[in-house]
Amino acid sequence: MTVDWFAHRVLQWFDSHGRKDLPWQHPIDPYRVWVSEIMLQQTQVSTVIPYFQRFMARFPDVASLAAAELDDVLHLWTGLGYYARGRNLHRTARLIAAEHGGRFPDDPAALAGLPGIGPSTAGAIAAIAFGRPAAILDGNVKRVLARFHAVDGYPGDSGPLKVLWQHAQAHTPAERPGDYAQAMMDLGATVCTRSRPQCAACPVAARCAAHRRGATDRYPVRKARADKPLRAARLFLVIDPHGRCLLEHRPPTGVWGGLWTPPQRNSDATLADLCGEFDIPAGDVAESRSGTAFRHTFTHFHLDLEPVYVHLRRAPGHVADRADICWYDAAEPPNLGLSAPAARLLKDIIRDTPH
Repeated sequence: MTVDWFAHRVLQWFDSHGRKDLPWQHPIDPYRVWVSEIMLQQTQVSTVIPYFQRFMARFPDVASLAAAELDDVLHLWTGLGYYARGRNLHRTARLIAAEHGGRFPDDPAALAGLPGIGPSTAGAIAAIAFGRPAAILDGNVKRVLARFHAVDGYPGDSGPLKVLWQHAQAHTPAERPGDYAQAMMDLGATVCTRSRPQCAACPVAARCAAHRRGATDRYPVRKARADKPLRAARLFLVIDPHGRCLLEHRPPTGVWGGLWTPPQRNSDATLADLCGEFDIPAGDVAESRSGTAFRHTFTHFHLDLEPVYVHLRRAPGHVADRADICWYDAAEPPNLGLSAPAARLLKDIIRDTPH
């Protein structure tokens, strides 16, 4: 069967230089490929590896993940970011267990219908786990193809995206599609990098349009940068005499959806507002002070957070009656999914507790 020049060169390069010792490659099965692909969305390999290893140790198969509580899943996701991925992973595991007999479909279209699995991730699972000749188009692959074919326009726009998908499908070989998918991701991650691409080491540089024009820095076309809006909020760290911190369960969608975090309120919220909300008598407050404000950046906005430490003389008993509230003991932490600022601040709770 004829393999086009591009795919042939990429596969040759992969045989000699591709990464073959990543933890999700040993063994390769649909579950491990799926988890790794979800974790690798917008996250570097070096960051993902320890998360993947811990995740596999706790949830070695789709049945164990489907049977888990969401908090257990998000606890292992804490720090990895983009938490909707973790929520969708859990939802998909339960769908696979309930509607697919615990087995992943091998059809890219069926895979793409599952929560959190887009066309490129579906293609990667189908190609790598099942040997289906399915195209992929993650960020690394977009960069390789945009340069090789000198595709004009921002790849996130519909026109250039359609062209890139056409190129991705045209180059995908019928034989060794899994190796080809991994090779393309590796090539973009290690050679055809965003800045300072190593064109001398690239197997397809001889026919790369951007390289021939000396214009690799122009492709892919970058999105016009817009200033991110700035928001502000307060995080109230309510700490009882035992050093436990009051946490609140966020709604299932939105910022930090489904995670636990100290009560977050508008930047003009006062201690009196908080005490009124949680029925904390003013006399029970032993001390309150503001900590050092810091910025947390999301994809679409910056959030300036001011921590406010509130030390209580006694813990209000009625809080334990609410399912969306808990007392978090940093000395013996429960398995909860925490927002990144919560994880950061809770590390210092013991030190900040008066003795």
